[in-house]
Amino acid sequence: MKIMAVDFGDARTGLACCDRTEYLASPIGVIHDKDFGSVVQKVAASASEYGAEMVIVGHPINMDGSEGPRAQLCADFADQLARLVNVPVRLWDERGTTVSATGYLNATNTRGKKRKEVIDEVAATIILESYMNYRCNHPDED
Repeated sequence: MKIMAVDFGDARTGLACCDRTEYLASPIGVIHDKDFGSVVQKVAASASEYGAEMVIVGHPINMDGSEGPRAQLCADFADQLARLVNVPVRLWDERGTTVSATGYLNATNTRGKKRKEVIDEVAATIILESYMNYRCNHPDED
């Protein structure tokens, strides 16, 4: 199944997509937009463009398991997106993805402006890889 992941942000929203075999997750871009409604529309268009059969939206739950204002905003984003696409939209716990993305970028010595340009799509890719691993290890769920 072709799955697209979204790392929703205030100014930049990262996107990633996997192949139909759910083997390889790849970054597909960053939406540079601060308008909530506009970002929802652009993500819906990207889901259609890439033929996504499911969309995963990163859900930034606090480390203690509670949900703060950011988690609610992402839930609202997922709800709005679900109204525009004809595929399932699910929230996925994204705790630690920015730290992991930073680690990957440090390992590849990606710094400065280049880091800022790619960190959101790297985070979306990590969210997608996490979800794909879950699906692989829980084939009877979902």
